[in-house]
Amino acid sequence: MNILAIGAHFDDIELGCGGALAKHVRDGDNVFAYVATVSGYSGYNKEVIRSNDIALREGKEAMEVLGVQLFCGQERTFEVEFTEELNVEILKIVQEKQIEKVYTHWIGDIHHDHQAVARASLHSCRHVPRMLMYRSNWYQSTVDFRGNFYVDITPDWTVKEDAVKAHASELERTGYKWLQFFKNEAENAGQRIGVKYAEVFEVVKWLEV
Repeated sequence: MNILAIGAHFDDIELGCGGALAKHVRDGDNVFAYVATVSGYSGYNKEVIRSNDIALREGKEAMEVLGVQLFCGQERTFEVEFTEELNVEILKIVQEKQIEKVYTHWIGDIHHDHQAVARASLHSCRHVPRMLMYRSNWYQSTVDFRGNFYVDITPDWTVKEDAVKAHASELERTGYKWLQFFKNEAENAGQRIGVKYAEVFEVVKWLEV
């Protein structure tokens, strides 16, 4: 099976569906990832918090840990919009790699970039028969994430964890709270379905053959 994971920034995919991707790789699937932005950013005072170079280096390392082929977009962080240019970038990968299953951002995410990438994914992957949405942050939204599709990532948790750890600059900035948060999420999801660790997704569409 040909799989595509779509994210706005380096680290979104690893946090949101890194375990599922590691499982796909272990199962022998062809797994690709598209990250829309250069992912560097500055604070309100224009001081650089994460440079584009560091973000790219850490992103490449994380994808190597997962065993995923990476495609990089050139959108500016915090400035992603639902445009035809973005749609075409995603559609090109979908068609050239004959993608059969997509993981992308949850459409209800309040992060501006995440929401724009989710809309572009829904548009550009409209002919892909299977699509799941993931959460990659802890922001509160005004709508509920309807997690209704589970993937047992118990054998793949350490790979996901190592991929997240590749983003050392962001983990240091957040005091490693992200890692603990998503481990707790995986444990809680696992408890609901009787395994140690799981990732949970909201189904957009699913064709069973």
